[in-house]
Amino acid sequence: MVYTAFLEKEKNKEELKEELDTLEIQLFRMQNNIKEIAKKSEVISIDQARDEQWVVIYADRDEELCQLMLHDCTKPFRGKWDSAIQVEYREGSTLHIADIKGEENKGYGSVLMHHLKEVAREDNFQYITGDIVERDFDHVDRLKHFYSKHHFDVKIDHQEQCGEIIWNDR
Repeated sequence: MVYTAFLEKEKNKEELKEELDTLEIQLFRMQNNIKEIAKKSEVISIDQARDEQWVVIYADRDEELCQLMLHDCTKPFRGKWDSAIQVEYREGSTLHIADIKGEENKGYGSVLMHHLKEVAREDNFQYITGDIVERDFDHVDRLKHFYSKHHFDVKIDHQEQCGEIIWNDR
């Protein structure tokens, strides 16, 4: 019995060392990734995605568009994002989501959505809107769940295969 408890304790030490090694590698990569990203884009934040992966959030903005991008620090930055939200500035108080791209089921979309809402608040945008179009209907249930989880009002017309999303910060 004592021997079994000893093995479990040793295993926990090994797991802890592996976690610390992984974290150290991610932090080293994060430092280098931020340096590279900052050469061309505005670094917005660092955050954690699902499975405690550290990510760098960064943006490219102009007068008409904003793209928030995310890079996972488990690998070096090579000039390409892992996930992105592209938005258009509309009518003084609205950001309109043009597209969300990237790997699914990693938590990247949720991290980006959180930061998009922060950008909207900081820049005094009351609404974030978007369209659900026919090409989205092969994954419309997943989209509805995602946007509802992030407090969007989701309206879907299954017959016409279209819909809209609206987030109101007030």
